[in-house]
Parts: sequence; structure tokens; C-alpha cells
Amino acid sequence: MRCLTFFISLVFLFCLAIGKEQHFQFQDRIPFYVNKIGPYSNPSETYAYYSLPFCQPSTKDIQHKHQSFAEILEGNVLQSSLYDIQFGVDSQWQQICSAELNREQIEQFKSAIDEYYFFEMYLDNLPLRGFIGTVDRSSGTSRPRYYLFKHLHFEVLYNKDQVIFANVTSDLRQIQELGDESNLPIVFSYSVRWSPTNVDYSKRLDFFKDSFFSQEMEIHWLSIINSFVLVILLTGFIAIIILRVLKSDITRYSQSDPTIDEQEDYGWKLIHGDVFRFPPYPSIFSALLGVGAQFLLMSFFILVLAFFGRANPGLGGSLYGVAVVVYALTCVFAGLVSSYFYKQFNGESWAWNIVLTTSLYAVPFFFISSGVNTVASIFNTTSYIPLPTVILVIVLWALVGFPLTVFGGIAGKRLAPPFNAPCRTKNFPRAIPPTPWYRQAGVQMLMAGFLPFSAIYIELYYVYTSIWGHNSYTLFGILMIVFFLLIIVTACITIALTYFQLSMEDHRWWWRSFLSGGSTGLFIYAYSFFYYYYRSKMTGLLQASFYFGYMFVLCYYFFLMLGFVGFYSSLVFIRHIYETLKCE
Repeated sequence: MRCLTFFISLVFLFCLAIGKEQHFQFQDRIPFYVNKIGPYSNPSETYAYYSLPFCQPSTKDIQHKHQSFAEILEGNVLQSSLYDIQFGVDSQWQQICSAELNREQIEQFKSAIDEYYFFEMYLDNLPLRGFIGTVDRSSGTSRPRYYLFKHLHFEVLYNKDQVIFANVTSDLRQIQELGDESNLPIVFSYSVRWSPTNVDYSKRLDFFKDSFFSQEMEIHWLSIINSFVLVILLTGFIAIIILRVLKSDITRYSQSDPTIDEQEDYGWKLIHGDVFRFPPYPSIFSALLGVGAQFLLMSFFILVLAFFGRANPGLGGSLYGVAVVVYALTCVFAGLVSSYFYKQFNGESWAWNIVLTTSLYAVPFFFISSGVNTVASIFNTTSYIPLPTVILVIVLWALVGFPLTVFGGIAGKRLAPPFNAPCRTKNFPRAIPPTPWYRQAGVQMLMAGFLPFSAIYIELYYVYTSIWGHNSYTLFGILMIVFFLLIIVTACITIALTYFQLSMEDHRWWWRSFLSGGSTGLFIYAYSFFYYYYRSKMTGLLQASFYFGYMFVLCYYFFLMLGFVGFYSSLVFIRHIYETLKCE
């Protein structure tokens, strides 16, 4: 128990370290690093800033900022620069360097401008982004004209001795046209203006709620209202079933004459001797439940941290680092739930169950991420995760995640009581009558997945533009509300479909309820194709491998989490209705 407390304390210290404040005095040099460049439409295709012939210190003077685990996962390559920005000191015009571009370097810039390359810099850990140039295709000639932005202007807000906000813009009056010259002299420069503000340092993340999100706030609330109405309708639908249909069933079964042949009766009472017959493949099934329960807890934990500003995707990739650590720590819950159900299913291969639980998600994720990382290394992008970081993740899983899974498995095995089904299971399974096509498993999964997906698809668009775009998502309060609505809708629709299945005298509800609940993950992955081809401008093998690879493991994550929600809500419902019967 002390070991578990230690690791939980470790993750809190990890999260608190993300937002460490810095204080400056007048004329102190502000930490300024250049990071990466890449096509604006392909957020995963990024290269080192100095891969283009910008002004840079001598090779021996280039310093690499010591990066956190989260920043490495984000693909940051922070390097020192020639920008000299001092706290509180305005600068009207400051030369960075004077250079003469050769033909090859000019073509490099033109190619980058043609693909709308953006740059990313960091001033006091605040990201600054802008375009390196622009292209004019409306000049009336067959050849476009390329312009390089050679002057950057920095606007910095400060409160007393702390930097609150920073922004960078390009001066369109100081641009350089790139033609067919063999050599082109150019001077790169910048300017800085400091302005005071009353915004407290603790609220500087509010500036990430840019105009895009402010203008679209009404749509966010429309998403909430849409989801809330769907929850009300589904909850009312379930209430009608329980208060009317189910109540009449229970009354009919309670008042039935025991002398009447069972074949003359119908409905879910007839399968009372089979409904609690344990599912096939109990080891795999319990492992799926364990990982799904872990992801439910993990999602809640990350949303709480994000809501309080401890896991923001816009600041150095902290969300990715927190997700890795929280995953390792919550493995104990996966082992606990998996062994708990496996013991109730009378399982005997306990060690194999633990191995399945710990590898069910980790192994597919490892192979997919390794494939994506191989592609990144071939293209020599900053998105490539170096080998030491990969080893660190594996060690974190091997020394923290796996032992905690084993610890949870031991606890679950010891704490699990007998299943104690309300009805005795018969020795031989009852024959299942034929069911119409619209009540088959595939159709049921489509219905079960579509309704929860319709409750989140509006908000899902903004999440996608944050993950696979350049918008910083900060509305975690709204996201948390949508998350809870998703859980409620999934539970309601799975209960309703499970009741209809039992009414058709089909007792195979265990796997069906899990698959029905998790089918929303399939809809999310289908939406990923729609977003890629019709809502984004992503192109190329590199970006496609990142997008479809990581979206697959993310949708698999939702499949397992919502599958657990669907199964557990159905289990509680079925126990409740059969406890009202006098089963023999």
C-alpha cells in the first residue's frame, strides 16, 4: 500500500512541476528557443528549425534545452537562437544577421513557402507560431511569386516580474521576394514591444482561448444541449421500459399459474436458468473488462488534471506525459477488476489472465507506435521519438505498470466473492429461437454506437482540430460534461438493447453488451476518415501514418472503455430484474 501511495504522490509531483513559475528583473534575458517548422496542414510532419537556412549561432554555440519527458513525446527540439529579448526592454529594430542565400537555399525557402510552412518558437515556455512566408498566385502570370518574411515583431505582456503572454507577427512591409537569383543578400531582423497587464500568472492559460474558440462558444453549448436532450430522451425511454413494460412483465410472471406449461409462457423469464451462464472465453473477457475499467478511471483523472490546468496540450506536450504516467499508475485498477471478474467466472489460469490484462492494449500500441516511429525516422522529422525515450516508456511500464497490474490481480482474486446469481444456472443451455435480422448483433452494435456518437460528434470536431491542428483546446469543463453524457447515453442504450435481446429469449448478453457499448469507438474511427478527407488538408504518407495509426489506438481505447460501461450497466440491470423473480 505504501508503494501505491508513493507512485500516486509521484504523479502529482510530476504534474505540479509542469507549471513552475519564473520571475525576472529588468533587462534580464528571457529564455527564447526556436523549435520546429513544417507544413501547416500536416501537424505531425515537423522538422528542426535550422533545417532551413535561417540565421543561427555557430555549431558549437547552439545549445539544446533540456527537455522534459512530455516535451520529447510532443516532438520538440528546442535550440538556442540569436534572438536577444530582454525583460521590459522595447526594441524598434534589431538585426539578427546578414546572410547571402545561394540558389539551393532560395529553392529550399520557396519549396517551404509553397507548402505553407509555419515555425514554432518558445518564449518563457509560451509557444509562438507564424508563417515563414507567403505566395502570390494571383499575379496573372503562370509562375507564382514567393515572399519571405524577414522581420518578426514580438508583443509581450507582463505583470510585475513575470511574462504573461507573447505573440509574434510578421511585418508585411519588410519582406523579401525570392526569384531565380543565384545569390540573394538578405537581412533578418526583429522588434519587441512590452506592455503591462493586470492578468495574474496563474491565469495566463486563458490567453489560449483564442478568437476561434470565443466565436464558436455558441456551437459548444449547442453540442451540450444536443447531448443533454438525447440523454433526457434515452433516460425517459429506459424509464418507460422499467415502469411500464418491465413492471407488467414482472406482474405477469409473479401471478402466473405454476401448473401452466412453461412453453406457453414467453419473454425473459424463460431464460432465467441460462442468463447467468458465464460467457465463453472468460479470461479474454475479464481482461477486456479490466482494461476498460482502467481507461474509464484514467479518462476521469486526466480530465480533472486538465480542468485544473495541470495537463494542457498547448504547453510543451504535458498532456502526453501525464497520460503515460497516469496509465502506468492505473494499471493496478485493471488488474483488480480483471481478476475480480475472472475469479467470479471460476477461472483457474490466473497468471495467463494477468498477462492478457497487461498486454491487451500495451502490445498493439507498442507495435503501431513503433511502425509510426519508423516512418518518422525515415523522414527525419522531429516527431521521431528517440530510443532512450522509448526505453524509458518501456521501463516505466515494466517497473511500474506491470507490477501494479500483478498487485491489483492479487487483490482482486482475494477480494472477489462468489458470483451469487439470483437464479440457478441449468446444466444444459436452452435453445435460442431464431431472431429477425434487425435484432442481430451487427445491427444492434450499429444502433448502440450511433446514438452515443451523435451526442459527442459536434464536440469531437473541436477535439480533432486541437489534436490534429494548431488550435489549443482549453474548454475542459465542457469536455468533462460531454464525457459524462457519453457515459450515460452508452449505459442507457445498452440496457435497452439488452432488455430487447432477453425478451427474444436470447441469453447470450455478456459479449453482446460489451460489443454494443464499445461500438461507439468504431463510429469515432469512421469519423476519423471523414475528418481526414473532408475537414482537413492533411496529405502524405508520413502524416497519414501518424493520423490513422494513433487514431486507431485511441478509438481502441474508447472501444474498451465504453464496452466496460455497456457491460457493467447491463449486469446491474439484469441482476435487478431477476432478483424480483422467484427463480427455482
